[in-house]
Amino acid sequence: MKISIRRSRRAAVAVALGSVLALTATACGDDGSSAGGDKGAEGSGTGKIVFWDNNGGVRTDIWKEIIADFEKANPDIKVEYVGIPSTDYQSKVDTALQGGGLPDVGGVGAAMLAGFAAQGALEPLDDRLATSSLNGKLNEDMVASLKAAGGGDGKLYSVPTSANNGVLYYRTDLFKKASLDEPATWDTFFEAAKKLTDAGKNEFGYTIRGGAGSIAQALDAMYGQSGITSFWDASGAKTTVNDPKNVAALEKYAALFKKVTPAADLNNDFTKMVAQWDSGTIGMLNHNLGSYQDHVKALGTDKFRGIPQPVGSTGKRVQVSNPVDGMGLFKSSKNKDAAWKFIEFATSHDENSKFNKAAGQVPSNNDAAKDPWISEAEPTKLAAAALTDGSTTIVQLPYYLPDWNTISKADNEPNFQKVLNGDMGAKEFLDAVAGQLNEAQAEWTSRNG
Repeated sequence: MKISIRRSRRAAVAVALGSVLALTATACGDDGSSAGGDKGAEGSGTGKIVFWDNNGGVRTDIWKEIIADFEKANPDIKVEYVGIPSTDYQSKVDTALQGGGLPDVGGVGAAMLAGFAAQGALEPLDDRLATSSLNGKLNEDMVASLKAAGGGDGKLYSVPTSANNGVLYYRTDLFKKASLDEPATWDTFFEAAKKLTDAGKNEFGYTIRGGAGSIAQALDAMYGQSGITSFWDASGAKTTVNDPKNVAALEKYAALFKKVTPAADLNNDFTKMVAQWDSGTIGMLNHNLGSYQDHVKALGTDKFRGIPQPVGSTGKRVQVSNPVDGMGLFKSSKNKDAAWKFIEFATSHDENSKFNKAAGQVPSNNDAAKDPWISEAEPTKLAAAALTDGSTTIVQLPYYLPDWNTISKADNEPNFQKVLNGDMGAKEFLDAVAGQLNEAQAEWTSRNG
């Protein structure tokens, strides 16, 4: 079933690229529109627009604050907020692409950008940005990242709001009590995970992500340990995911489950994992900058630290890229002018700073990135330094593949749970993932040259 779902989505993408007639016949809504077929309208620049938050529940409060600011500054525009959990967002958009009902504006991060853009769902934003007050104000690397993730045509389909980075959070109080060194290397990480575990007292050294979003975290642990610095081999046609060094790394990582982690981790997505760490006695947690404020609220700032991912045996840090998040303007919008005003406002200095301070992430607005709170949030400060001081190599994930988000989530998360449970070997799992990736890369290359 999972393979058929992925093939169906791939077929939809191929149709959007090469055969509008077929797509029109299969994807029309009641209003006669289709994915990529409804060109929308500029509208009056006033009235109502609908905004879909791609991290609903987690970022709802800060988005409602930004919307209130926007409506105060633009009293003739009303924004309807719809919060959608990150785990449901792609399927929600895909459903709307087939049956109608897309919003005017939505969160569109790099991980799912290529799939939406290939189906003609998003409005190119290059011309709007060029004449906007935002022009020259946005982080060039984030803009370039979203352009690269758009599927190969070089256009900008999403305005960046923030960048994330992998973080190893650890309980300084528990480490001090156990006389353990900071887990700055993978060797000290595994040693600490073992020494901090006393299952009988419900004390564990680590919490592993086994539910939604588990694949990206596993990739980070694999490449971080193996030291492999490219997602593709020299030919660019074969992935390094199933390289023997990565297989060995995944075996070691997966072996942590239930030995030094809670059994509940098997089904934990990031919200459950973070809540478990914040309320319990677990030594370490791999997540990203986005959960920093949750930890501060639960633990204060004196019981934990958030540091860059551990370094390998070579003394270098290798980690996979974290997708840049952004806001996209859906092509079917009948009020694009008002929708663009909302994007401009949300990514302006004050609002972008406000959003990222709440989210604990790196602002896309260059002026916001200079605000004092950046240096006060230690994980954000350390992450920024690690990415600029030459200590870190980033393995760029193939966000440009329309199938990437499906392969790295729905297609393979259930099988990763089998690996954790010991029902599937790491090599068998990674060979299957590699086969899907190589096939998707070949199809992308044949279309784009």
